[in-house]
Amino acid sequence: MLRHALHATHDRAAADTGARTGSSSRLRWRPPPRTRTGRDAMDLGIAGRVALVTGASRGIGRACALELAREGARICLVARDAERLADALAAIEAAGGEGLTISADLATPEGCREAVEGCVGEFGALHILVNNAGAAREHHVADVPAELFDDALTLKLYGYLRMSQLALPHMRGAGWGRIVNIAGAAGASPLPDNLPMSIANVGVLNLTRAFSDIAARDGVTANAICPGLTDTDRARELREERAAAAGTDVEELLTRMASRTPAGRMASPEEVARVTCFLASEAASFVHGTAVYMDGGARRATP
Repeated sequence: MLRHALHATHDRAAADTGARTGSSSRLRWRPPPRTRTGRDAMDLGIAGRVALVTGASRGIGRACALELAREGARICLVARDAERLADALAAIEAAGGEGLTISADLATPEGCREAVEGCVGEFGALHILVNNAGAAREHHVADVPAELFDDALTLKLYGYLRMSQLALPHMRGAGWGRIVNIAGAAGASPLPDNLPMSIANVGVLNLTRAFSDIAARDGVTANAICPGLTDTDRARELREERAAAAGTDVEELLTRMASRTPAGRMASPEEVARVTCFLASEAASFVHGTAVYMDGGARRATP
């Protein structure tokens, strides 16, 4: 049951697409802001709700789990790395939250079933599903092997589909539910060196709209978030690999990426998590089938 860790989803659309702004030559890399410790909750009306977060061991998924717990939700953290899951749960409990960890492989039907059944078995309900599992593997489109497409679709698209199918009956039974799919800005602007994940994200966006259509009248919303370049540990690993391959340093690479993004920086996982919390809340009860692009304006800047 214990497998290698799931990585938080990220995309590099803000880094590799978009036009330069007029002030791009003056842009310099600056890190994203971090959440202040002790920040008050937003009181979004989800205290006591049960939230299942996939890919919750690190990155965006971990940040989402912590933010939902801060709002009073009970959290089921799912990923493949039991040690990292335990660390994330400890952070939730240290802040006074309540949670459960399930180590499962969401690339398999059995793993998805184990996650949902384990969550409902422990908490008696499932109100919020944050689909976030899936990691990018870079390879240029000119010679990308078909196996990378299989991997991306199996974990991200099919995994999101199975988790949503399994969670929806519980949400309908409660008359209330939220599905938030972490996709990626590359779903709108394909990247030549990460086409498998770009295509999986296109599928996730259509999956989101389809679930929104069938569940809206049952009190269930389905929406997507499309982050651009996000400052996760996995993203930093990829940047270091790319900088080494290009014979440059990471700071120079990040500055060049910043020049292509109007905001001039990456997002923080906490920024993505706060938007996730809003979409998962009572405050977003009339938001259905939408995709929120969090790419620092990169998509807007693209002709």
